[in-house]
Amino acid sequence: MAPIPITILTGFLGSGKTTILLNLIPQLPPSYRLALLKNEFGDLAIDSELASTQSISGVRELLNGCICCNLVGQLSDALTQLRTEIQPDRIIIETSGSAFPATLAMEVNRIARETGDFVLDGVVSVIDVENWQGYEDTSYTAKLQAKYTDLIVFNKWENVPEQRFDVCLDRVGDLEVETPWVRSDRGKVGREVLLGIDGALFKMAEGVVDLPGKEGNHRHENGHAHGGHGEHQSEVEVLSVTLKSASKGTINTSAFEHLLLSAPKEEVYRIKGIVRCSSSNPPADSSESIHEKSTQSQSQPDTPVQQHYILNWAFGRWTFTPSSAVAENADLDVVARITFILVRYESAKWKKKIEAGGLVQVDGENGELVVERLV
Repeated sequence: MAPIPITILTGFLGSGKTTILLNLIPQLPPSYRLALLKNEFGDLAIDSELASTQSISGVRELLNGCICCNLVGQLSDALTQLRTEIQPDRIIIETSGSAFPATLAMEVNRIARETGDFVLDGVVSVIDVENWQGYEDTSYTAKLQAKYTDLIVFNKWENVPEQRFDVCLDRVGDLEVETPWVRSDRGKVGREVLLGIDGALFKMAEGVVDLPGKEGNHRHENGHAHGGHGEHQSEVEVLSVTLKSASKGTINTSAFEHLLLSAPKEEVYRIKGIVRCSSSNPPADSSESIHEKSTQSQSQPDTPVQQHYILNWAFGRWTFTPSSAVAENADLDVVARITFILVRYESAKWKKKIEAGGLVQVDGENGELVVERLV
């Protein structure tokens, strides 16, 4: 059984984390099982009651304490309970407004290593643009939440002057980080930015990978009229990469892993798709060592000559999930079909980089590589 992806959603008090979460749910397939682990202060978990009415499969609460410090010991039990009772496709941990995300992420990684049941997909921090100047000067925690994260979501910016957003962006920049960021659309962020693709989402698409811009699938256009000026701006740029082989070949795993390892987080939000690999040289997750990969390939001599994988790269970490459903529906001449979701203004550079060769290529032969910008 593939490990359950975990997304940590953090942000200061009142930043709009629950709204971001509730706007994510309608973007998921109806049968997708999303579980919520919510950290609250006090005895009345009002937000959890709200979330439980919005098609979330299960909610587990950690009350009267901070999940990153005095409640951290309860995290493993809470995650295990959700896994056993709910069997979710994904778990979202929504922290209290005072949580320190780095401590929580380290604990999730520790639990993942020890159990093999979970994998950290990413840490998302929500910033309230309207009130940022009110607390960023006085709250050390607010600064840490913006600094130690994989993605920043600027929320509640639509009703403030454009200069207010620019000041907020500059002050975050003063933290000397190169964290990718995106603006919400009145509390909504496209699922392809917040979440990676996983096996459950793939199967629910009935054999079709959910690639932005592909006909019949969800296409992310996180555009807004900034500051009332009516200018439509997309917060992401998307490349579609297709690699074909006339001889039903496989991807050059070493070259492709080099691409995944070297992709800068400040330029790339997500890399996801399907790849066909040789069982003699299977791809490794970012958490696997070379020795572990070698041992795994040697211990599976009876596996098929080729295997299809679902790739999910997010914020410098990635997983490859074997999928028979992909194999059953894949075109025989397609070695890889990959989507790059990039930070704004980065698509031209990445298109040239991929087209130059040496990163996405067929193993041992010349393949047909097509790189298209979708958004």
